[in-house]
Amino acid sequence: MSVAGPSLQSLDVLIIEDNHDGADSLALLLQHYGHRVRVAYTGPAGVRSALDDPPDVVLSDINLPGQSGLSIARRLADGLPAKPLLVAITATRADELADRARDCGFDHFFVKPVDPVELSELLADYAERPGRPL
Repeated sequence: MSVAGPSLQSLDVLIIEDNHDGADSLALLLQHYGHRVRVAYTGPAGVRSALDDPPDVVLSDINLPGQSGLSIARRLADGLPAKPLLVAITATRADELADRARDCGFDHFFVKPVDPVELSELLADYAERPGRPL
């Protein structure tokens, strides 16, 4: 499998994931692509981080203890001056869950493990999108 190289345009990415190894691995991958990355290991910490310093992109697990990724998406979609790109990442393969995630404000839905090429292409497309919030 080929992994795309660093992006031409850096994004501020917030990862909200309770699996420390998974979150840290994803952070390293995105840093390799040239993005600025921060990690929150709980839903409440992720929401605080996003509200204190709004990111361009949020990658959030859906099945988090204490606060689901679905409620995080609703909170961030409503509570930030400019909605970030919201990407759901989950181990659950249910189409119904993907539909619920979109209804709550997620823009994309990935099943773990996330394909690094698909993720890097999504972020590159978003970074180049005309009129995207800066």
